[in-house]
Amino acid sequence: MEDLKKTPLNRVHRELGGRMVDFGGWDMPVQYSGVIAEHLRTREHSGLFDVSHMGEFWVEGEDAIEFVNRLTTNDVAKLVDGQAQYSALTRENGTVVDDLLVYRFDQGKLLLVVNASTTEKDWDWITSHLKDENITLTNVSADYCQIAVQGKDALEIVRKLTETNLDEIKYYHFTVGKVDGVDAIISRTGYTGEDGFEVYANKDYAEQLWNKFLEVGKFGDENGILPCGLAARNTLRLESAMSLYGHEISDEITPLEANLGWICKLNKGEFSGREALQKQKESGLKRKLVGFEMKDRGIARDDFDVYINDKKVGFVTSGSPAPFLKKNIGLAFVPNEFANIGQEIKIDVRGKHLAAEIVPTPFYKREK
Repeated sequence: MEDLKKTPLNRVHRELGGRMVDFGGWDMPVQYSGVIAEHLRTREHSGLFDVSHMGEFWVEGEDAIEFVNRLTTNDVAKLVDGQAQYSALTRENGTVVDDLLVYRFDQGKLLLVVNASTTEKDWDWITSHLKDENITLTNVSADYCQIAVQGKDALEIVRKLTETNLDEIKYYHFTVGKVDGVDAIISRTGYTGEDGFEVYANKDYAEQLWNKFLEVGKFGDENGILPCGLAARNTLRLESAMSLYGHEISDEITPLEANLGWICKLNKGEFSGREALQKQKESGLKRKLVGFEMKDRGIARDDFDVYINDKKVGFVTSGSPAPFLKKNIGLAFVPNEFANIGQEIKIDVRGKHLAAEIVPTPFYKREK
């Protein structure tokens, strides 16, 4: 375990009894009180997540927007100050290097937030595409902590620690302010399908902020905020049908196949992979990501094979029980002609072909 990377909250996770695992080279808590308890508390009240393993890159200079727009699928030029967008870095063949968040601070200052396990790969890929743009790229991944407060009580919890008017921060917007006296980026984003905030700050304040969120969130109270591990983060995002790199998107999958056409602005001008995506759109998709619900008793896990009429046609990208919905669900790739609501499919669960049905996604949608 010595060679694993650690977030600034590693000691706290161990003190809280977090069950630690190797997650893409990081020593991370998979759970504390249990995945179901953590999942339900986030859905019904609030959960606290350490996301400090994510990567952060500053892009600064007069060509910042132009540069990032050339590498990503979404349209950075449409962002206003204080707005974030979900996007993807794509190769020339249209497949995904990584998905990411792009934050616009001003005309010449953007922050890119990328996945933990792909941070170095993304940094190399981005820097290798630098031409003669007038920008400075800085990898500050090791300088920041990132803590996510998610759930319907998140607003009240974060409000207790800041004078910033949180009501003014719309979904996928952010501001710079102080949280518990610490300079922070306060972002109304998350990966759970709930309302909530992701707070970025200097890593030296990670323990202070984490402990304070637990304190003001009434930790220990039966409705209080619960520290949550990677397992609950995964089941929450799956119920909300959010993509996970290496599963629904990868260097073998395009955003169009993964139902992410909405982040592919093919008319914005040239960007890496645009031509390939345009071609794929025109010629029609051969496969598509769908949501399914198990009909037979059994859990479809990642990478299990999908059958239609006894013929293997696809594979499960993510599958697990859905604690809030009390069903066994999953996402899978199937040929486009079968990607219809109500289509019966079979999933090979340890040699048995169990019945499932394609259903609308997201499986879970919070009440506004």
